[in-house]
Amino acid sequence: MKFGIVVFPGSNCDADMRDALQDDLGQEVLMLWHKDKDLSAFTTEDCIVLPGGFSYGDYLRCGAIARFSPMMQSVI
Repeated sequence: MKFGIVVFPGSNCDADMRDALQDDLGQEVLMLWHKDKDLSAFTTEDCIVLPGGFSYGDYLRCGAIARFSPMMQSVI
């Protein structure tokens, strides 16, 4: 199993999540930029992680903004 972590501008927990999965649990981790949309490296047995934190700098309705990124279209 491998993990993909979606990285949004202004988010602050993606690196923490990578460290926990990769360093502490020894899992394979790929960082996924929000403007990319290629998930061909993943299977249905893999996991995509949406880290907490402040996507888009914690501006008004940041989750609503993040939802329209190309990567989220692929994840959904």
